[in-house]
Amino acid sequence: MIATTTIVSNRSTSSRRQCRSFSTNVAVLRDAEDYEEDNSVSEHRHSSSRPRLIALRRQLSIDNKNNVRISDYATNAHRMNDDHTSSIKEHLGVRKKTAEEEQEQSLSELMNQIESLPLPKEPLIDTFGRKHSYLRVSLSERCNLRCLYCMPEDGVPLQPPENLLSNNEIMQLATWFNRHGVNKIRLTGGEPLLRKDLVDLVYKLNNKLPYPLEQIGMTTNGVTLSKYLPDLVDAGLTHVNISLDSLNADKFAKLTRRPPAYHDRVMAAIEDCARLLPNQTKINCVVMPDNVNELQSFCELSRNLPIDVRFIEYMPFNENNWQTNGFVSYKQMQDQIHGLEREEDGPNDTTKWWRLQSRNLRIRDDDNDDKREKRESLGRIGFITSMSEHFCGTCNRLRLTADGQLKVCLFGKTEVSLRDLLRQQGLSDTCTDDLLNKIIHYSVQRKNFKLGGHKDMEDLKAHSTENRPMTLIGG
Repeated sequence: MIATTTIVSNRSTSSRRQCRSFSTNVAVLRDAEDYEEDNSVSEHRHSSSRPRLIALRRQLSIDNKNNVRISDYATNAHRMNDDHTSSIKEHLGVRKKTAEEEQEQSLSELMNQIESLPLPKEPLIDTFGRKHSYLRVSLSERCNLRCLYCMPEDGVPLQPPENLLSNNEIMQLATWFNRHGVNKIRLTGGEPLLRKDLVDLVYKLNNKLPYPLEQIGMTTNGVTLSKYLPDLVDAGLTHVNISLDSLNADKFAKLTRRPPAYHDRVMAAIEDCARLLPNQTKINCVVMPDNVNELQSFCELSRNLPIDVRFIEYMPFNENNWQTNGFVSYKQMQDQIHGLEREEDGPNDTTKWWRLQSRNLRIRDDDNDDKREKRESLGRIGFITSMSEHFCGTCNRLRLTADGQLKVCLFGKTEVSLRDLLRQQGLSDTCTDDLLNKIIHYSVQRKNFKLGGHKDMEDLKAHSTENRPMTLIGG
């Protein structure tokens, strides 16, 4: 029987951290027992998963009378402090136990029970047959903007630096994911450019993984990008997404709660990316009533610059003041733009791609005669329709937060601490790799078919406080 773990005040900090880590991970394994009942779209389930679930239920048969359910802890793991035992007990809902019971729930026993679970052959395939080959890694919880849709004006509570993943830990996890099929990694935040060792990390991702990555991307607000871009490209950065929600400096200041002068820096960074990373740069614009009248102007940027412009539906998250009357749908966006032609989408695209229609331009030839030439736009126009037309059925993405929590879905509340697993003392590399294999696999098995298990955007809004603010997830 797999036992849960009680954290008591007379244990050392490291012991508490060890118990907390594996309690969180085992909660995911135990929750898999209820997966078929909980999932509202079971008809889409990949047929080959049923034997695994049956075997897992046998392995994880637990007496509910004797065990405390602790899966809710994962949602708020980033807010907890190991040194405050009473606070942790409150989050976990742990009952007081005798010394004998605590001895029975030792860390070594718990680890042995996890190790007894079967080693999955394909750990990154979920129960709907989706293979996850794309990892998004958040590098920082901090940001130098305060965008309305991302975080409160006063910011969010930040963790001490030692709680965040180091470059070595990121590389250890990236190596595991790369070995199991991940070929695309995107660095996010917060603002990733606020991390001092960013260039070194990009270099290592480009040169030190078992298999070459097809893409090493970064999502940034662009405020300080021009300063670091040449070194990042030289280190191996292949793609950049720049968040920009207005072409007007004053409106930019209103949406970001920062000085209008920052807008000039972002525009300069876009031009630099068009030069150093042509057709590998995207502008991401979250569409709201305040900027919906700028969509045509945004599209015109793609006509003469080799960049893509993407319009993103406003999504509800914790503390971002999302309201139905502030939502602009895919259809409403299209109504604001004229001259679009449909493009072909990729197999795992989150984006519906279009392009501005080509233009006939009048030019003069060498004989000074007028002639007309057809010019196509250098970039594309895209729409990310997470709310009105979700694309969850082809999702191949996993997320790693700055503090080392694995999130299998942007909208899901469940998290599993991979950081704490890596920081266990006395584990061999083989043991750690096997534990990662099992815990990540059974986390992926819990991934819902759509929207983190929610029905629609209204349901997401109703449960938004159960998730992190966007800046603490990673954009």
